Amino acid sequence: MKKLTLLFTFMVTVFACATVRAQVTTDQIVTEWQRAKNFTKTYLDAMPDDGYSFKPTPEMRSFAGQMLHLTDANYFFASSVSGKASPLGKTSAEKTVEQTKAATTKAVMDSYDFVISSIQGMTPAQLQEGMKFGGKDLPKAIVLGKAFEHQTHHRGQTTVYLRLKGVTPPPEML
Repeated sequence: MKKLTLLFTFMVTVFACATVRAQVTTDQIVTEWQRAKNFTKTYLDAMPDDGYSFKPTPEMRSFAGQMLHLTDANYFFASSVSGKASPLGKTSAEKTVEQTKAATTKAVMDSYDFVISSIQGMTPAQLQEGMKFGGKDLPKAIVLGKAFEHQTHHRGQTTVYLRLKGVTPPPEML
């Protein structure tokens, strides 16, 4: 009987902890995306106007291209997870936004706002719903994690662009 009571207590505790975690997941995810938005803005601000068209090698994207690719992906992931239509529709920011500091910065910041508002509109239960992504069934929260990884990857690539333009990259914002 003691083993059964202990097992029951353990199961209730695990369920309660999982429930509490699910209730704060949306806020935690939003907080991280707001931090990422602010961090990306420091990169956009650090690059001089003439650096937006800069390519370290001819086959690489320009600095603006990297940031606008990040923008396209932000819209894609958030739209896929939330079901909200992307304001871009089927167009690509990387192919349509003028690659100037002002236009690129606006497009990038708008994409983060879309991600953040999409997540804020979701319940913890919706974040745990499964969806097809990359041929796999994954919880929407995991797909958002992949989106976060993608924007981090492309922002990180631009560190080299800044260095090559003689700019010290912004310090980490953990």
